[in-house]
Amino acid sequence: MRISNKSDYALRALFDLAQHIGQGPVQSDEIATRQGVPVNYLNQLLITMRRAGLIESLRGPQGGHMLARPPEAITLRDILVALDGPLLTGETARDDLHPTVPEDHDLVDEFWCELRGRIEGLLDAISLDDLCQRKRQRDGNVMYYI
Repeated sequence: MRISNKSDYALRALFDLAQHIGQGPVQSDEIATRQGVPVNYLNQLLITMRRAGLIESLRGPQGGHMLARPPEAITLRDILVALDGPLLTGETARDDLHPTVPEDHDLVDEFWCELRGRIEGLLDAISLDDLCQRKRQRDGNVMYYI
């Protein structure tokens, strides 16, 4: 599996927004500067993320971008799928295979299905809030919930 620049930049932008939650809209040039992402490319990604329901945008001098849902409700899978589509397709890459040992063919297909399930499960288990918590742990600002 290969992560595209598009998905990487989108994750960085959403992580930035998650860190600034509750502070009002964040302008794209601020995100671009902090994350080292080209601002013009980021603006294109922000449109895609808005259409996918990951962010909300406000126009005007006091405008900017905010997460559309709480950080704990946006998973890494949500982000990757919104930007690049399915992680692994459910179909084999070749339709012209006519195996004489169909059991082998089925076994390989089952492996791809299992791999897809594991990757999707891992990405579903990590949210933007999890990334924020990891950053706080590194910075020594751990939040404990009772």
